[in-house]
Amino acid sequence: MKQIFSDKAPRIIKAKWELEKVLNVKIQVKGKDIEISGEPVNEFVAEKVIDALNLGFEMKTAILLKEEEFILEIINIKEHTKRRDLETIRARIIGTERKTLATLEHLTHCFFQVKDNFVGVLGPADWVENAQQAIISLIKGSKQANVYAFLEHHQIPKIEHL
Repeated sequence: MKQIFSDKAPRIIKAKWELEKVLNVKIQVKGKDIEISGEPVNEFVAEKVIDALNLGFEMKTAILLKEEEFILEIINIKEHTKRRDLETIRARIIGTERKTLATLEHLTHCFFQVKDNFVGVLGPADWVENAQQAIISLIKGSKQANVYAFLEHHQIPKIEHL
């Protein structure tokens, strides 16, 4: 049994039935504490899905973590900069009218969510590494155009399944 603290407990309660059904676990919510019980593998996946929901990802996006090829990486902005104006850094990552994040999502095939001093990257494992590098570059002050060029240059070829 795993215990998680969630500041989005009402959101978890609303989705509890669907989460239990899709992830094959039992979820109990007590205030802001969430208890997950089930098979260890299912508990692990449910914990990752709840982490994604806590960051603000939509339910249909968070549920993608059930698939083996999808992973969630959480980047702490404070670990990559000494600057104190974190609001400016968050603004650089998000961009005007969310355009920077939209471009990153297009180039990396990943989903991004910014909450407080954290950036969540959810996507196929092959692509998350480049997405993570792009976010860290933006945090460290790289120009958006340079980050886009890096991502275009480091595209991962899609493998067609026969």
